[in-house]
Amino acid sequence: MINLTKHSLQKLEVLFQELGYVIRYEKGNFNSGYCIVEARNIVIINKFFETESRINTLLDILQNINFEAGVLSEKSAKFYQRILQHNPGEEEQQEEQG
Repeated sequence: MINLTKHSLQKLEVLFQELGYVIRYEKGNFNSGYCIVEARNIVIINKFFETESRINTLLDILQNINFEAGVLSEKSAKFYQRILQHNPGEEEQQEEQG
């Protein structure tokens, strides 16, 4: 698994940004701790989550997003490959889509 630090959270936020998603941290009544507004590519995460929970939530969301890995910068692509090394099911899902 990736390190659960603020630096890793920032890398994930950049990755989402490159995929065209806006991440907002707000309060709300989310059963899962987050909400995705599909039509507008907005991810809203419970603002009371600690860094570890924010990272885990973003990783969970990332598994459900369809995208071409080629749209990522080299730095984000390397980070994404590190994530995939620790989540082999996600890699298989991306290969099926690509």
